[in-house]
Amino acid sequence: MSAEAIETITTEMRARVGDNSGLGATLKFDFNGAGIVYIDGKSTPNTVSNEDKAADCTINVSLENFQAMAEGKLDGTTAFMMGKLKVAGNMAIAMKLGPLLSGK
Repeated sequence: MSAEAIETITTEMRARVGDNSGLGATLKFDFNGAGIVYIDGKSTPNTVSNEDKAADCTINVSLENFQAMAEGKLDGTTAFMMGKLKVAGNMAIAMKLGPLLSGK
């Protein structure tokens, strides 16, 4: 299940990021051992991969909680406050994720 879920998230994130995500930084989602989604918002065009590389901001979250956030069932700030989501590195980058996760 998790490999399939990571592939789906990666494909959807590529569509949402497009050529320019507006992040201007690198960001990594670490799904607690289930996989990685790496967004390179510095490259032109931006790229999304499953490489486990150093990033300006790393977000550790379970697949279940990430999917709930993407579906609008779990607020990112609430998840952070409850310890369901952990941010390492530049917190300002994480704050720019709203539009990418909501697809707007």
